Amino acid sequence: MRFFEHIGKYLFLLRKIFSKPERFKIFMKQVLQEIELLGLNSIGLVVIISLFSGAVITLQLGYNMDNPFLPSYLIGMGNRETMLLEFSSTILCLILTGKIGSQVASEIGSMRVTEQIDSLEMMGINSANYLILPKVVAVLLILPLLSIVSAFLGIAGGLVAGPLAGVVKIADYIEGITFVFKPFYVFFAVVKTFVFSFIMVTISSYFGYNVEGGALEVGKASTNAVVTSSIFILIFDLILTQLLLQ
Repeated sequence: MRFFEHIGKYLFLLRKIFSKPERFKIFMKQVLQEIELLGLNSIGLVVIISLFSGAVITLQLGYNMDNPFLPSYLIGMGNRETMLLEFSSTILCLILTGKIGSQVASEIGSMRVTEQIDSLEMMGINSANYLILPKVVAVLLILPLLSIVSAFLGIAGGLVAGPLAGVVKIADYIEGITFVFKPFYVFFAVVKTFVFSFIMVTISSYFGYNVEGGALEVGKASTNAVVTSSIFILIFDLILTQLLLQ
């Protein structure tokens, strides 16, 4: 019963979020600020994780495909498929949930316990729309772009690490990343990232918005936001894979 209560409160919050902003200029200014806070400040993390993950995936494929009957260009192809289909969308969003999701839940939760949200409501302002919608729009705009950047950097990381470790030649790796390339996989990665971004920011906002208590509860809400968002990202990863790749 508690689960259905949360679902109902979550859907009610979404209805409040997706109403027309009262002042469009202020809304756009908030969106730009949130793009910087939630998206651009995550670029360094995305770069480091993607480069090293692409390198590690390439090395693991190379060491486990030490078979003369398997062409070495499959290493590049395997890294490309892994980065596009799973890492740059699902794994990246799971990692960013720990950063962005906890940040959103903590920020909104702190505003709730310090009664700032109550003050906005008393002034007749739709607090959910004012506080959460800019975050949702910002994340939906920036994370799909970061997903593409992540895939590119992962492939580049493999291009550097593979030849340096001697597991694949540069020419063979480049042949692999262009072999039987399906542009739909890029679309698939972007769609998954878009859905996961929405899940991440709305669920985190929900837990922060409904905090009751003090600072300790804000911390618990942040943890619950990350865990719940991660679970739903994995569930929808399975659903989207079945729907789009069958």
